[in-house]
Amino acid sequence: MMNETDETITGEIAPVPANGHAEHDEHVAHNVAKHIRGYLLVGLTLLTFTGITVGLSYINFGTQKANVAIAMLVATFKAGLVAAIFMHLWSEKRMIYRILMFTAFFVLGLFFLIYLAWYDPITR
Repeated sequence: MMNETDETITGEIAPVPANGHAEHDEHVAHNVAKHIRGYLLVGLTLLTFTGITVGLSYINFGTQKANVAIAMLVATFKAGLVAAIFMHLWSEKRMIYRILMFTAFFVLGLFFLIYLAWYDPITR
């Protein structure tokens, strides 16, 4: 005597339940496929911008500071994309955005400290 799990293992198709869960399963499968397509597009975008970063590393923009600034812009875009999509910050609540604002404030503060270090007369 076989039960439902035995039927699915042997390859037989299980009957569709009368309570309508099959429609729900199709809807969930459609949403998963939609998310996977979005993740693949984001991954392709990240690969593209990685190639752009490598290409920009061979270009001299006049000074080392300009080269670093352009590299930081591209890296900031890629990090924002990862945070928004893969870390699901795109759909999070207000509290996450408040924490993210403080984090961005401190990151900008660290960037400013690097900027000040470039013009520090003690190290020159």
